[in-house]
Amino acid sequence: MEPSALIDTRPGVRGGKPCFVGTRIAVYDVLDYLASGMSAEEIVADFPELTIGHVRAALEFAALRERRLASA
Repeated sequence: MEPSALIDTRPGVRGGKPCFVGTRIAVYDVLDYLASGMSAEEIVADFPELTIGHVRAALEFAALRERRLASA
């Protein structure tokens, strides 16, 4: 599934940061939790509105963004 199907940006929600559709959980938060050592399963346990697919979408979102920055 494309990250764009699970992630959107809404003015006025979390300062316009990319969030998971239907939530106020920012992609940045999930990436930060992963970087701190949490597993995808632990994140989903803490945020039951998310799935493993959301966590993967966050990683793919970050990879695509990095790829765009590297080619600029």
